[in-house]
Amino acid sequence: MLTTLPFGRTGHTSSRILFGAAALWRASQDEADQALDQLLEAGVNHIDVAASYGDAELRVGAWMPEHRDRFFLATKTGDRDYAGARDSIQRSLERLRVDRIDLIQLHNLVKPDEWEQAFSDDGALRALLEARDAGLVRFLGVTGHGTRVASMHRKSLERFPFDSVLLPYNHSMMRDGDYARDFEALVGECTERGVAVQTIKSIARRRWRDGDAPNRDTWYEPFERQDDIDRATHFALSHPGLFVNTASDLRLLPRILDAAARFGEPPSEGEMAELHTRLAVEPLFVRGYRPDA
Repeated sequence: MLTTLPFGRTGHTSSRILFGAAALWRASQDEADQALDQLLEAGVNHIDVAASYGDAELRVGAWMPEHRDRFFLATKTGDRDYAGARDSIQRSLERLRVDRIDLIQLHNLVKPDEWEQAFSDDGALRALLEARDAGLVRFLGVTGHGTRVASMHRKSLERFPFDSVLLPYNHSMMRDGDYARDFEALVGECTERGVAVQTIKSIARRRWRDGDAPNRDTWYEPFERQDDIDRATHFALSHPGLFVNTASDLRLLPRILDAAARFGEPPSEGEMAELHTRLAVEPLFVRGYRPDA
């Protein structure tokens, strides 16, 4: 079975593996229902979706009449203005077929101009607060990608006491000394404040290269072999207190769940180095070169 941890100060104990429902963005309902069976069998009790993930909210919504009490339900809005975020939350409630969302998150809030807009008097945060006050959502979070995200999350936490953050974490990104320092500083601050830390991109190998024919629903090339997924997943789980989102390809879900169920000792630095060399692993984001998208 999967290990669990308190999800920050929310009072919910979540499985350390969270279902990244981006994997449902173009799935049929039958495919989604097969994934649900896998989640229930594995003991996953936390779903992370977003308004922008295609039909994913609709697919999750079909589960809710029967299984709402089994899952901590999180979604996201990418809107930065008040009216847009207010309407996005209402649509998510309807698509998810619930009266209340457990966690609403400001999606990929990293760019400084978007950050300023979201926190302005007529910004998205105002809509999130109104939804919380009205009982439509319980908790508020912020997510992001790129090399600047950890420092931007710290800035967000200075401005508002969010209940959770979400950002990339894998071995290749932690080879970037600046990112590693920013990441650990953020985790330390979140630990002190009782803020849940969710991570993504644990099994990312590299970006698709020119000439590749992508055969996955991930925007990056993932690890494929079970033993490689084991190492990457175990590396992420070996960091105390972190939650790990599954990848956005349903075909990889059983391998990630299998790896997580067998987590014991973390991989050695030598094992991770061998993985990097053998598969020519590259970071998804590089400061000043690859866009923080």
